[in-house]
Amino acid sequence: MNNPQGYVSFVLHAHLPFIHHPESEDYLEEQWLYEAISETYIPLLLSFQKLVDENVNFRITMSMTPPLLNMLSNSLLQQRYIKYLKQHIELAKKEIKRTKDNNQINELSKYYFDRYSNDLHVFKDEYNCNLINGFKKFQDMGVLEIITCGATHGYFPILYVTEQTIKAQIAVGVQTYEKFFGRKPRGIWLPECGYVPEADKYLKEFGIEYIITESHGILYANPIPLYGTYSPIVSPEGIVAFGRDMESSRQVWSSINGYPGDFNYREFYRDIGYDAPYDYIKPYIASNGARVHTGIKYHRITGKSEEKDIYNIQWAKDSAESQASHFLNCRKEQIKQVSNYMDKPPIILCPYDAELYGHWWYEGPYWLYILFKKIHYDQNYIQLITPGEYIDKYPEIQISTPCRSSWGANGYSEVWLNNSNDYVHRHLHKAGNQMVELSHLFDKETNKIKIRALNQCARELLLAQSSDWLFIITNGTMVDYAKKRIKDHIGRFTKLYNELKNDCIDELFLKNIEEKDCIFPEIDYHIYM
Repeated sequence: MNNPQGYVSFVLHAHLPFIHHPESEDYLEEQWLYEAISETYIPLLLSFQKLVDENVNFRITMSMTPPLLNMLSNSLLQQRYIKYLKQHIELAKKEIKRTKDNNQINELSKYYFDRYSNDLHVFKDEYNCNLINGFKKFQDMGVLEIITCGATHGYFPILYVTEQTIKAQIAVGVQTYEKFFGRKPRGIWLPECGYVPEADKYLKEFGIEYIITESHGILYANPIPLYGTYSPIVSPEGIVAFGRDMESSRQVWSSINGYPGDFNYREFYRDIGYDAPYDYIKPYIASNGARVHTGIKYHRITGKSEEKDIYNIQWAKDSAESQASHFLNCRKEQIKQVSNYMDKPPIILCPYDAELYGHWWYEGPYWLYILFKKIHYDQNYIQLITPGEYIDKYPEIQISTPCRSSWGANGYSEVWLNNSNDYVHRHLHKAGNQMVELSHLFDKETNKIKIRALNQCARELLLAQSSDWLFIITNGTMVDYAKKRIKDHIGRFTKLYNELKNDCIDELFLKNIEEKDCIFPEIDYHIYM
């Protein structure tokens, strides 16, 4: 199809905070990675492979953040994921026995046994424990465009108080991307879609061509863009900005009328970790005995009541297929309405958290697979495209400065700066200023221990700046863990800072935190100059 009426661009944001505890296997938060691998990353890779095998011409964009890339390539976490899978295979095997008197549930327990067994095969045998190479393969084929993110997902609209900290977030994000993918990234997912014009010069400096931002970042740009979010704009510094399409987002995201709320889909919150007899499930839940999700879930959403019907895989697939048709028809209608008023084909940008697909919405990867097939086979009105391809095709772009914005609740910064977490920022700003001070003070440093300590200071600062900790505190989920991480990283940074200033580095302490906080092995503290 050479001349479609318009384009749809899916951008999935694959991100998790860096969680690595070699000192203990008792941190439940480490399972966030294992759940995401089994429920999101492997299903997406399998869907991409299926589409390629079926000669479906598709395009998708994913941001893979530096913390996620560092965790996926970490050998300890790879081995722990294998252990996690083996435990789940063992549990599913027991479930086949336990549920033998209930035909429907027994079929599901066999399904989970097969699924976790296949995850182990895919992870170990097909990808040799390295999923990054899987995604890289599809990028090299030209069907997937991978973009980068800030080093640790630091939130730019607050960090820019000390601009060098934004520069470092961008620099390390780009360097990490180059290390894993062997090329420069064209685009960046701004952490939390948080845009400030002050970041543009650093994005330009490190070769970034485009950003993903929130709808009102475009709609309230200056001057007002002619085509709203149906076309990108370019800032005076030369950074192209794509804005989220609100209508398509609502259809997928909305808890009231979004697709993931369909009664046929798998219920996320009902899990045998809570339902099964305690003594039976105890070896498979938290080490402190607390009941937690195991990933084995037998119920469908059904409704608001506590009583839930048993999950039916075929019914869920039927829903996904009809909703893929609905989504496609809505995009065609949308493009039909706006294309008459534009001098180039419109683009509908659909950005989502990658974990929506599979982890939160179990059927999400299947829905994407079906949608991409329908776009390929069932029509010739619209086409899938990546933001990079769109810029190449239509390089004439209106100059306009995006508005300061984020995709957090109410669109600005209150998720990351409010009464529950505002105390954190004075520590982040102080440490940011001290890091800049150290980079100048030790500009010509040759002592190897001091260089190690300076680089570790940079790591600790970046880890403390992760927007995830502030988000978690606001949401009231794993608050103690988030507060502990901020306290630990600022504490470690401050201790090293004082030791560097007093010329008395505790090598044992340094070695210990280098092993725990082993993100960005190639980091160079001079980026803060």
